[in-house]
Amino acid sequence: MAFNSKKRAFADAVLAGKSNKDAAIAAGYSSATASAAGSRLVKDKDVAAYLAQHRKKAGAKPAPALKAAKGAPAADAVAVTKAAVAAGFDLDSILTFNDPKQFLIAAMNDQSTEPKLRVDAAKALMPFMHQKPGEGGKKDAQREAAKKAGGGRFASAAPPKLVASGGKGV
Repeated sequence: MAFNSKKRAFADAVLAGKSNKDAAIAAGYSSATASAAGSRLVKDKDVAAYLAQHRKKAGAKPAPALKAAKGAPAADAVAVTKAAVAAGFDLDSILTFNDPKQFLIAAMNDQSTEPKLRVDAAKALMPFMHQKPGEGGKKDAQREAAKKAGGGRFASAAPPKLVASGGKGV
């Protein structure tokens, strides 16, 4: 099974120091089955790889926080940052993009991002890359209709060639 958001939330809770049962409850598993779910999730190859990767980075410098927009409280920016990191985005790469299209392309091509998020980014990019049939404007439709009407049996004939007798041009 794929490394989904529940597994990521579980792994993040374990990295925060919670027990397997408490981490499973924090990730959204039922409290009645949390102990078994925690035990099962710790053995999962994707979760184990995520835990090993992030335990190596424990000595690394923490990423900078997002600055709050004018008029918005700083808590909202921190909440957005935590949600983005929990979804699997690298905080350093989030902060380097000014253009949403570039960010979506990077998210779609990032192999470490959750597959569902990559597919959602690709869906969001579709209107930028490929136009739907019939999605042009009025002027485009009029030009196409004029080309279609001007062709075929009733098309205008080519102008006559003006040549003098003997093959000389006039």
